[in-house]
Amino acid sequence: MVFKVSKVPTTPYDGQKPGTSGLRKKVKVFVQPHYLQNFVQSTFNALTPEKVRGATLVVSGDGRYFSKDAIQIIIKMAAANGVRRIWVGQNGLLSTPAVSAVIRERIGVDGSKATGAFILTASHNPGGPHEDFGIKYNMENGGPAPEAITDKIFENTKTITEYLIAEDLPNVDISAIGVTSFGGPEAQFDVEVFDSASDYVKLMKSIFDFELIRQLLSSPKFTFCYDALHGVAGAYAHRIFVEELGAKESSLLNCVPKEDFGGGHPDPNLTYAKELVARMGLGKSNSGVEPPEFGAAADGDADRNMILGKRFFVTPSDSVAIIAANAVDAIPYFSSGLKGVARSMPTSAALDVVAKNLELKFFEVVPTGWKFFGNLMDAGLCSVCGEESFGTGSDHIREKDGIWAVLAWLSILAYKNKENLDGDKLVTVEDIVRQHWATYGRHYYTRYDYENVDAGAAKDLMAYLVKLQSSLGDVNTIVNEAHSDVSNVVNADEFEYKDPVDGSVSKHQGIRFLFEDGSRLVFRLSGTGSEGATIRLYIEQYEKDPSKTGRDSQEALAPLVEVALKLSKMQEFTGRSAPTVIT
Repeated sequence: MVFKVSKVPTTPYDGQKPGTSGLRKKVKVFVQPHYLQNFVQSTFNALTPEKVRGATLVVSGDGRYFSKDAIQIIIKMAAANGVRRIWVGQNGLLSTPAVSAVIRERIGVDGSKATGAFILTASHNPGGPHEDFGIKYNMENGGPAPEAITDKIFENTKTITEYLIAEDLPNVDISAIGVTSFGGPEAQFDVEVFDSASDYVKLMKSIFDFELIRQLLSSPKFTFCYDALHGVAGAYAHRIFVEELGAKESSLLNCVPKEDFGGGHPDPNLTYAKELVARMGLGKSNSGVEPPEFGAAADGDADRNMILGKRFFVTPSDSVAIIAANAVDAIPYFSSGLKGVARSMPTSAALDVVAKNLELKFFEVVPTGWKFFGNLMDAGLCSVCGEESFGTGSDHIREKDGIWAVLAWLSILAYKNKENLDGDKLVTVEDIVRQHWATYGRHYYTRYDYENVDAGAAKDLMAYLVKLQSSLGDVNTIVNEAHSDVSNVVNADEFEYKDPVDGSVSKHQGIRFLFEDGSRLVFRLSGTGSEGATIRLYIEQYEKDPSKTGRDSQEALAPLVEVALKLSKMQEFTGRSAPTVIT
């Protein structure tokens, strides 16, 4: 059939500015007439013509509620805007890292390459008819759209008067692999549905020694557990862990992707990954069953990860530092060395110490925004990077990658045990972490999240902290009154990041209090929720003495926590006596 292009009148909306994580709202917002369409057309209008007309674009996501409807809408709008072909993961499923890999690696049968992607996800936020939906655009390097593009999208949403759509184009069956072709006013338009996992699995096999990992997983002394939290990681877990690496089917938890994530919160942390936490022996009740040696979880779109050992939690800050410290020996992709490492500002300084010891280039970037890591990678300055919010990755793609992080840990464990598989006891996750602390020192670290706080109250709290920073004397009076054995604050600022690649400056990225002994308090507002405000408080203390690195983290940090709450007047401003989540 030959489709027609319709110009649909619409009215602008002054909505949320899309960030690196895109636009996130409740489903009820996205299903309003023209809402999604306005954003998609505003995105097409923000791109250069050659990135749209005749282009190949990817459209897929984490499978959350409204995704299938959104895919059909975007396909019809892409056709009307002159896009040549759309690639869709089977059933509309592609993890965020897999989308990046498809953009960078996949070549169509006709030699085509994708120049961008609409990713349908709200990441680690809940899904379902009454929960969250999200959309973001990634560029030809596989990474999130830069601020120059998201600024244009935002401005376009405030002035848009019409959008283009091929209303008579029938819906495409996205459950069946194959190509559907249509005739357009100017050229043919194709929609290709392809296997969601093949390109990503091929990339992972080029990075890691799958045979060495398989040997580890086949050891009767090694047990393994992976929880996809009913997110899109489930589309990859069976293929990679069971088919490729030989793990038992029973080692997979919640690996059937669901539109509402099984009614759960697909955020891989100790609060929300309850089933995995209990299985790994970290729950409040003891089942009496011996926990697996290794456990991991993913978020909804599989770009975040949580790493656990038997009755042992690995902080994301420690995780990226340990991966960097062992990458050259344990991961073939890095055998020629690391170009550099980077972390987000609130992430603990554990990676800094590794970089200094290994004489690696090191970068501290803004709190959020994988695009900043992407700039460093595109410039050949960074190989491994991470953020404390359970995001870890490398320059194999331009997104954080949860399954990559799990494979990196399995590679380290396999390398440490390659001469020991027949021994009495395997080197464990806890052994690796404690040895790392003995070598580099330990950064005691925790994060308090205060979710869905009144936005006005949250802004008032941050403004109060900025004003307080003008007098370190007043700051230290509060510190000493709260806890006399806590060091004095020697510097306080509002962090800004100047990108060494493009020179862009990102201001107001978090309020920092830096203590004489290297401890840190960081406060920032998070933009990853769909309503209200989230205040995140980061608390860190460095300990070099090996005899003092084995304390309970919350116990070690208790004095700094007390200082942070009094310094910020958290309860007075927010009415909260406790955080929503502690990690």
